[in-house]
Amino acid sequence: MVSDINFLLVGNSRLHWAKYSKSKSKFFHTKKEQKVPENIDLDQLIWASVGKLPNFLLNKENEINTKDIKLSNLPDYFGVDRALACVGALKIIENPLKKDLVIADFGTILSITKLNPNGFIVGGQLSPGFLTQLKSMKENTKNLSVPKKYDIPTKEFLLTTEEATLKGVINSLKGVINSSFNPLKDILITCGGDSQFFTNFIKTKKKNIINAPNLVMEGMIIHHLSIKKLL
Repeated sequence: MVSDINFLLVGNSRLHWAKYSKSKSKFFHTKKEQKVPENIDLDQLIWASVGKLPNFLLNKENEINTKDIKLSNLPDYFGVDRALACVGALKIIENPLKKDLVIADFGTILSITKLNPNGFIVGGQLSPGFLTQLKSMKENTKNLSVPKKYDIPTKEFLLTTEEATLKGVINSLKGVINSSFNPLKDILITCGGDSQFFTNFIKTKKKNIINAPNLVMEGMIIHHLSIKKLL
């Protein structure tokens, strides 16, 4: 029996946690300035990072880096979160037709990664995420502000500035997805903090879209258990 194992991904804006116990996983998220959750042994914590490290010490021996992950054609400079998402997708996504997998991670950055069913990394795309776009528009213009509510309009053309801003950003992200995903050849997996919100707005009658919000953390667990030969 595997004892409890705790995992952490340091993101750009949040900390993402997972607890693996008795073959089951639980996931939760905290802000970087929050205290370490109870019952977390930092010396034993398995972790990876794509953002600025928090203000508590992490055991370097327990860090997962991209170079530790065994995928074909995976560059060392690929973000470890993208690599772990690939590990998770290959393991948990049913793919009987052996289609390519397109992973769209909706976080601070919208990262898109494509791999074939054998785990060969084809490549990807990076673009500003939802809040990143909204904050950038506020910072670089005089009269725009970040909307307080994210009620996405159903109409395509709007008169109010707030609605027009929201619709424009949503359409820009949808456009990136729709131009990257061919449902005849691919399975689209959405993950990340904004993925459940955005999956509803990817306008399509196409099948082969799966929302797996904690895919990166699932990949981290799978990777760790496999190298420890516990999986």
